[in-house]
Amino acid sequence: MHTSKLAYRLMLTVTLGFVLYTLYYNFIHDPQATAFLSNKTNLAQAFSTVVWLKVMYVHVMFACIAMLTGAVNFSGRVLRQYPKFHRINGYLYLAAVLIIDLTSGYMAPYATGGKASSIAFNFMNILWFFLTVVALVKIKKKQIHSHRKWMVRSYAFCFTNMLIHLLNFVLQKSFGLTYATSYTISIYSTIVLLLLAAEFVIRTVYKKPVRQ
Repeated sequence: MHTSKLAYRLMLTVTLGFVLYTLYYNFIHDPQATAFLSNKTNLAQAFSTVVWLKVMYVHVMFACIAMLTGAVNFSGRVLRQYPKFHRINGYLYLAAVLIIDLTSGYMAPYATGGKASSIAFNFMNILWFFLTVVALVKIKKKQIHSHRKWMVRSYAFCFTNMLIHLLNFVLQKSFGLTYATSYTISIYSTIVLLLLAAEFVIRTVYKKPVRQ
């Protein structure tokens, strides 16, 4: 099997699994986010759980939409056979990223870990939207191969939540750090690791120009 097809199927499997888990955990298992909110202490700003939960629900839904729409658009078959759908789906991805960034911007001041975490999330929001807009500009200029590279960089940030919580778990279990400390370290580490992962994929999986 071609490397790109194998990588795509692996990514699609991970994406579908994580989306299903995310929807189950946030809307069925713990819809009040009790476990997560229990780690928020010493907040600098007044905190409304009701409003935060509503924003979080929107954030989660559009995060799932971004993961799915982004994954679909990396399909070579979709690009070749359904270019109009690919284009519409791409704009849906862009809209989802914008909504994710806006909702994340609201939640950032209340981030676990305080100001350090808040700064990291806000930086990530700006970076993610920038990467996505660059990808849009590239396709508007008909630079298809460059567009795909920037989309890889953008799509990598769909895995932010997954990687943050994975790193947080490892840091807590391996080094005995407090939840807040390990969470903050995980956010900064995630930014670096996702950028590196994107470049690795670009250089190994998507070296060749797109076939149309």
